[in-house]
Amino acid sequence: MPDSLTETAAGPYESHLTAKPEDLTEAEQKELKSELAKLEAEIVMLRQALAAKERRCVELKKKLGLTAFVGLRQNLSKSWHDVQVSNAYVKQKTSAALSTMGSAICRKLGDVKKSVTFKSFEGLMGTIKSRMFNKYLLQKESISHTSDIKS
Repeated sequence: MPDSLTETAAGPYESHLTAKPEDLTEAEQKELKSELAKLEAEIVMLRQALAAKERRCVELKKKLGLTAFVGLRQNLSKSWHDVQVSNAYVKQKTSAALSTMGSAICRKLGDVKKSVTFKSFEGLMGTIKSRMFNKYLLQKESISHTSDIKS
């Protein structure tokens, strides 16, 4: 690390590299300290103004019968709607939905095929098929036998 830079705390949650105070002239240091004091005072004032506005907002919501839960729900609903109508989300969701639906259908068909009811139905259809086929063979044989007699 160069000699002219040192790590200092800029606030309770962050740190950054800055020039050492001795690299600045006394006039520059005084000007920067003055600007810093003004900014810090402005930040405090803005926080107080924001807090007052938030209190007033809460009062108005109470008078209108809006609860924090309703506001939160509305904000979440709007945000969720914004996400849902975005092209990327729609494409991803459609793809995932079709994939999930296809998997679910395959799984359900597999479950249905394994079920006792389906096996019973399958057996019944097999019996009907066999009877129909036997009936067809008998009719064919009968027609064939009748044509042999007429010839």
